[in-house]
Amino acid sequence: MLSREEFVFTIGYDGPAAVVDGQAKKRYGSLTTRELAEKGLFRAAYSSAIWSKDPKDMEALLETYNRISGSSLNSDSPLDRLFGVFPIEVSRSITL
Repeated sequence: MLSREEFVFTIGYDGPAAVVDGQAKKRYGSLTTRELAEKGLFRAAYSSAIWSKDPKDMEALLETYNRISGSSLNSDSPLDRLFGVFPIEVSRSITL
């Protein structure tokens, strides 16, 4: 199973392995979901919210995204398609 930081900064897949952005992981890996969103890293923030399974993280992401973008998304919106994040089970990662 991937660590939170690996999942948050996965940029694609190579067969059964997640491809991780090592520089982003190193620079932003310790940030919370809200902090990632405040920096405009919405895809990473969405991944973080999925990883945590905490509704408060998803609320923080949506609040920040809506404020910055002028949108009115809610938890029923197709966020996985918007941010391009679909949780799948992989056990390996390749860090670039």
